[in-house]
Amino acid sequence: MFDHIGLKVKNLDASMQFYQAALENLGYVLAAQGDGYAGFGPPEQPALWLYAAADAPAGSTHVAFGAADHKQVKGFHAAGLAAGGRDNGKPDLRTEYSPTYYGAFLIDPDGNNVEAVCYG
Repeated sequence: MFDHIGLKVKNLDASMQFYQAALENLGYVLAAQGDGYAGFGPPEQPALWLYAAADAPAGSTHVAFGAADHKQVKGFHAAGLAAGGRDNGKPDLRTEYSPTYYGAFLIDPDGNNVEAVCYG
């Protein structure tokens, strides 16, 4: 449904470090970068855009990234924690969403709730 999404971030370097580490396990890379912005996604197809903004609202967004399997969800969570993210839900089956919903949640450097999820 979506082609891309943009997030305002207070500290672009910290956010880039977090997303680069967490998204690597899902197969996403830093696909574009310039003065005050960075784009992550498949090579040459950035879909998550980060924009430096001193007035970035704290914790106002939830973004869920698709994962291929439980291993990718676990890798996303572990790498995100190591890169400065805060735990907001360890990798686990979440049957309250769907019988096969397996996800993990992190809080990014700006307080946004980010997730990796797979079905199966």
